[in-house]
Parts: sequence; C-alpha cells; structure tokens
Amino acid sequence: MVLTWRAFQPSENRIIEAEGSIDVNKHRNPENFSDQFARLAVMALRFPTDLLFRQRYICRAAMLETISGVPGMVGGMVLHCKSLRRVEHSGGWIKALMEEAENERMHLMTFMELSKPSWQERALVFTAQGMFMNAYFLLYVVSPRFAHRMAGYIREETIQSYTQLINDIDDGKVPNAPAPDLAIDYWRLPMDATLRDVVMVIRADEIHHREINHFAADVYMQGHTLKEAPADMVTMTTSFGEFLTNHSVLISVPFTARSHASTT
Repeated sequence: MVLTWRAFQPSENRIIEAEGSIDVNKHRNPENFSDQFARLAVMALRFPTDLLFRQRYICRAAMLETISGVPGMVGGMVLHCKSLRRVEHSGGWIKALMEEAENERMHLMTFMELSKPSWQERALVFTAQGMFMNAYFLLYVVSPRFAHRMAGYIREETIQSYTQLINDIDDGKVPNAPAPDLAIDYWRLPMDATLRDVVMVIRADEIHHREINHFAADVYMQGHTLKEAPADMVTMTTSFGEFLTNHSVLISVPFTARSHASTT
C-alpha cells in the first residue's frame, strides 16, 4: 500500500477555525471501566491546576501545555521503537504523533513568551513534566488504548479551558494583548494579530489532536492496530463515519456534544 505522507500544518487550522467547521463541545462518552478511569484520571490532574492558578489564565495554559506535549512524544517514541524491532511501517502514526508533540511544544513556547513565568513556576513545570512523562510512558507500554483515550480527554479539557479564556478576553476580563512574533510566524497570522487570535488557533490544534487520540483509542478498542487505519486519513474535517464507509477497519466512535459550563 502506498501512503501519501502529509505533514500536519497548524496554519491550516487557522482557516478551519475561522470557518467555524469544528465542534468545540464534542465529547467521547466513556463506554467501559477503562474509559471511565481515563476520564477520572484527567479530572484529577485538572483539579490541582485549577486550584493553583485560578484566574491566572496564561500561566495555567503554560502548565496545560507542559502536560499536553508528553503523549505525542511518548506514543511516537514507542511506535518508533516497535517499528524498528518488527521492521514494519506504522501507517504514518509515528510521524503524526511526533508532529503533535512538536505542535504542543510550540504552544508552550508561545505561552511562555506571554506569561514570563517566575523561576518557581518554571520549577513546577519541570517537576510536573518529569512526573507525567514517566507515568504516561508506563501507561502507553501497558495499554496504548488507555493512554490514547486519556490523551483525548486531556485535549477535551484543554479545549474547554481555551474556550473559557476566549470568552474572558471577549468580556474584557483578560487583556487582548498583541500576539508574539513567534505565534505570528508559526501560524502565519496577520501582523496585527492579538492574543485572542493565538488562542483560537491553539484551540483548533487541540481539536485536531482530540480527534486523533480518540480515533487511535477506538482502533485499539476494536482489536486492530494503528497501521490498519493510516494516520494520513484521519483529519478534523473528515467524519469518522466517512472513514468507516470508505475503509475496512470497523471502529465505533460514539461522540456526543455536551456543555462544559459546569466544569470550566
């Protein structure tokens, strides 16, 4: 099988977000104990972040991105080593997950420029990343399905946090500062772009990662491997129903819309 390798382009998410063709409230309902535990684990991770940063939105975003950057790197690394051991392709998933990790790193770099964190906050970021990195690596080795489901739920919470930040910018609670040059260059934003524009494209990136990780978890749930569902066929704008219609992998994806108003 010949695959068309296609790099993840964050600048494309800017166009998709502007067109309003993505659902920020999409939620994957837990189907079993594993899904429920993954959801509870994410909620447990969110609680100390909410408690510590409260209304300090930019610092809170930096902490979220410290955690969000781990799953893609761990997943890509594990699949890379697996590919070397078995001398087989991954269906594009190594590339997709590594690109996710790089994209999340750029989110972190952007928020670091905006927040100018103190050394205490940098130490907290260092500690949180180290602890989560090791824990997530063990999770991925034991159960990649659980790890991807957890990553999907992390994205869902991150999306809702950014939606709340956008609303607070609109309400004047958070100053709509000029976008940093790093963000303008990376997402190809207009030169007069603002913080709101940056948060909008970052949220679009997170929605893309949400789809990828929930999709991967469902592949494993149905007893298949990721290489059976090539990553280059999974996009934000192509529904999973269309994927199932056009391809042979049978994956159930019961997404529903919900409101996160009570949790943000």
